[in-house]
Amino acid sequence: MRTRQSSRWGEAHWLNEPPEAVSEPAGGLRVTTAEGSDFWRTTSYGFVRDSGHALLAPFPRDSAVEVTFEATLPELYDQAGVLVRVDEGTWVKAGIESTDGSPHLGAVVTHGTSDWSLGPVPDWAGASVTVRVSRSGDALTVRARKGEGEWRMVRLAHLPADAEATAGPFCCSPQRDALTVRFTRFVLGPADRGLHEGP
Repeated sequence: MRTRQSSRWGEAHWLNEPPEAVSEPAGGLRVTTAEGSDFWRTTSYGFVRDSGHALLAPFPRDSAVEVTFEATLPELYDQAGVLVRVDEGTWVKAGIESTDGSPHLGAVVTHGTSDWSLGPVPDWAGASVTVRVSRSGDALTVRARKGEGEWRMVRLAHLPADAEATAGPFCCSPQRDALTVRFTRFVLGPADRGLHEGP
């Protein structure tokens, strides 16, 4: 039996509205990015960017957000997935990003400054990808999968238990404009049963 999930499209609001966001008949959203859009704070690169496009809804404790999307991400640092945000200095983004000539599955965790972890997933290029972020206690558990495949663990990250957070689909194109991402699903449901049990 599937756990109950609720669609979040109607209660979400844009952080940095994109140049174009077109609703699709089946209920998805096609988003086109602005030039230089990104989320990053300081580490290694020395700059702060808070210009990425994210459609965010409340993300309470003991819940999980899932976002499904399709994108080819052909240019360096093209990216899409889920953003969890408390404020401009406290956030996590997780999903697919183009680097070293292929798509990579990874996450950036930011508490004042950003870090970055990732691994190559060349066969995920252009595929339907779902990113799931589960919130329980002071932890975010990030998982992802291609199509209806097995969930893969991406990251376990800290988020203060009492933080008021929002979450939802995001996309960025730090090196160019006009990346197009098709988001097909955005839902909230119960948190994962445990770190090693999954949804």
